[in-house]
Amino acid sequence: MCGIIGIVARERVNQALYDGLTVLQHRGQDAAGIMTCDDHRLYLRKDNGLVRDVFHTRHMLRLLGNMGIGHVRYPTAGCESSAEAQPFYVNSPYGISLAHNGNLTNAEQLKRYLFEDDLRHINTDSDSEILLNVFAHELHSQGRLKIDENDVFEAVRGVHRRCRGAYAAVAMITGYGVVAFRDPYGIRPLVYGKRETERGVEYMVASESVALDVLGYEVIADVAPGEAVFITLDGQLFTRQCAEKTDYATCIFEYVYLARPDSIIDDVSVYKARLRMGDRLAAKIQREWTDHDIDVVIPIPDTSRTSALNMANTLGVKYREGFIKNRYIGRTFIMPGQQQRRKSVRQKLNAIELEFKGKNVLLVDDSIVRGTTSKQIIQMAREAGANKVYFASASPAVRFPNVYGIDMPTVDELVAHGRSDEEVAREIGADRLVFQDLDDLIRAVNKTNPRLTRFDCSVFNGEYVTGDVTPEYLENLQCRRNDMAKQERRDADDAEVIEMRNTS
Repeated sequence: MCGIIGIVARERVNQALYDGLTVLQHRGQDAAGIMTCDDHRLYLRKDNGLVRDVFHTRHMLRLLGNMGIGHVRYPTAGCESSAEAQPFYVNSPYGISLAHNGNLTNAEQLKRYLFEDDLRHINTDSDSEILLNVFAHELHSQGRLKIDENDVFEAVRGVHRRCRGAYAAVAMITGYGVVAFRDPYGIRPLVYGKRETERGVEYMVASESVALDVLGYEVIADVAPGEAVFITLDGQLFTRQCAEKTDYATCIFEYVYLARPDSIIDDVSVYKARLRMGDRLAAKIQREWTDHDIDVVIPIPDTSRTSALNMANTLGVKYREGFIKNRYIGRTFIMPGQQQRRKSVRQKLNAIELEFKGKNVLLVDDSIVRGTTSKQIIQMAREAGANKVYFASASPAVRFPNVYGIDMPTVDELVAHGRSDEEVAREIGADRLVFQDLDDLIRAVNKTNPRLTRFDCSVFNGEYVTGDVTPEYLENLQCRRNDMAKQERRDADDAEVIEMRNTS
């Protein structure tokens, strides 16, 4: 999960890109970057850290130009060094920079082909650099000194032919404009819009509509699966379907957890979808637990608030805010390493004792992944005096890894993998556990957009929509993703830095 943004404007875009990335900060807290273009010259600033920490006044002053792209990163299978902060850049052809949200499932094969057939060197472990080089090669293959929208769209067509997996990308072609495109399944979100100014029309693309809203852009549409949008330097907008075959299969976890509630993805309000999740989860409790003794519904902030409020209303019980959140601690789902996640939960949340003491409490969260956070929060509720602690998840049990750009852990680290609901309840210490049914989750999301008949629900059912995910691929992914392997890579990176300092 990452956040991307691109703007073609009539004035300098550095501040707008910065503001847009802060709005998308929830999509990645590991690194941030901005690249701008001014009169065929490119300016770049990127590094590890939050947007506010990466960009200072001296950096902003150097980001010249009326066109630019930006990225906030959240690491998946690659390493976590600043070398993998985006945007990436290649000088041929024309000078192209790119920011990417998603994950290529055939990255290793593409990397080999790029070296053997296209004579291109990949310098990092990031599949985003691979995607950039595939696009650059396809654009170079058009064989033209000067290009137009037809050449750009033909290059995107070539990307679709070669790349597999999930990719929502924004690329800046020096001297020409910004192109944004989405994979043929539309797994990761991408939206574009415009605003009228005294100097003329300006265009923007971003991962979520909320970024456009905050900057005063009117949403035109979501980029459709397989579609590309090209915005020229002089403010012309071109769109074209570039994939031979498409199939809407948006990642349903965007609506559960990843996206901000005030975003609209593929014509579905995330906020409304989460309200309906709460309705359907409450209906399940009424259906299967008719004699429940729940005194109060308490959300685990922040994502589950919307669902929890509707659950309480439907069940006819009190809704209370029982946890106060420290706003300066990042999302624990994103944090690398189990030890750091354990430490952060107590720093992030503090229980209000009077809302728990002597009560049968139903805690509501958007999902349960590793179970580490859930277990600690349940323990906090008991320490605050709760009589019984029940737990409800607005999504089904997460039993399988994600391969499309979300750093779901390996199956060995997923608390629900290979366990029944009762076993998961015992593992996290809940007196009772209720998971959302997958059919109810799907209906909660697609109620307002019946065109969405299929979703990527692979983390819940193990069915990968691209059809190319094999047991061998998952085994290899497990080796690269587990916390121990990541720690070994971090230690190796640290050792390399120390060695370089000692020899310099």
